[in-house]
Amino acid sequence: MQARLLLEDGTLFTGKAFGSEGESTGEVVFNTGITGYQEVLSDPSYCGQIVTMTYPLIGNYGITRDDFEAIRPYVHGFVVREHEEIPSNWRAQYTLDSLLKEYGILGISEVDTRMLTRILRHHGTMKGIITTSNKPVEELKEQLNAMELMRDQVSRVSTNSRYACPGPGETVVVVDFGSKSGIVRDLSKRGCNIVVVPHDTTAEQIRRIHPDGIMLSNGPGDPKDVPHAVKMIQDLLGEYPIFGICLGHQLFALACGADTSKLKFGHRGGNHPVKDLLTNRCYITSQNHGYTVLEDSIEGTELEVTHINNNDGTIEGLKHKQHAAFSVQYHPEAAPGPFDSSYLFDRFLDMIRAFKQEQPAVPQQAKMLAAAKSNSAENKGELAYAEK
Repeated sequence: MQARLLLEDGTLFTGKAFGSEGESTGEVVFNTGITGYQEVLSDPSYCGQIVTMTYPLIGNYGITRDDFEAIRPYVHGFVVREHEEIPSNWRAQYTLDSLLKEYGILGISEVDTRMLTRILRHHGTMKGIITTSNKPVEELKEQLNAMELMRDQVSRVSTNSRYACPGPGETVVVVDFGSKSGIVRDLSKRGCNIVVVPHDTTAEQIRRIHPDGIMLSNGPGDPKDVPHAVKMIQDLLGEYPIFGICLGHQLFALACGADTSKLKFGHRGGNHPVKDLLTNRCYITSQNHGYTVLEDSIEGTELEVTHINNNDGTIEGLKHKQHAAFSVQYHPEAAPGPFDSSYLFDRFLDMIRAFKQEQPAVPQQAKMLAAAKSNSAENKGELAYAEK
């Protein structure tokens, strides 16, 4: 079956359909990774986007449930040069085509993805539509002109309720703005007692968990669409060690008075070089973001730049000068990507332990009483028990 991809500038690509049939719109972006198409598809940060893979052969090792980074994909379309219909991998459980069909995602192959990527690099990301219909191009153009890019994607991909991944170590609250499962995996490897909470969890609700540290996860979209998270971070900054990743990094910057803006075509792939300004070492990193923290906006804040992107000089890492808090724009949990930056999770835990040593000891009974009193009337039983 034939499929077409139309960009808002009028560029039309004709190819072969795979996955679901019908029509889908979204922001067209590109990913430069050589492997990891399954992790890309299941990364919530791609919510509402049509993803183009620059590597030409996609689908050759199939799909394995264990490699998902979220419960389901949120992409709106998938563009590849060559789609392999018969995977070769002993772990493969089914094909890329069947995955896209399962979740109603349109795919288009036999597209000149090199040409498409050059267009996006020159003009920037743009709106696009994939269709298997026979609609006239003029009608598709009208649809694109009337189309509004998706906003507030975080509420679509965040967990709706709190859940725990128990462990014997430090208690870490992960605020889920569209978190990849790799974040929980890396914390679990280090023995953390993890509590994952929805994106709109308040500072007071987090305090009741009595965490040792707070992780601000990755997620999709414009950080300015999540103002409640900025307020939460401002309220908790200095009370607990904080580590922000990707969207969490941008929200941390906004909470500290910096500003963000949209990049021309973003950074997406598992091969982006980042320089650590402290050590002058260059790390190869996994990235997926369309926004950046503006360098000029750092002046006058309590933030210090710790990492920069070697390709375009944009900010890739920040730390607070006074409080135990830092962030990175890239993904230390990788998936897909190199593991160069996994040390940042160890740095976060070292920060937590150092912070705890600096705090005055609080008896366990006092902790129980404080926790009970901070709750509402629904916790009267717990309060009575704590006071007893």
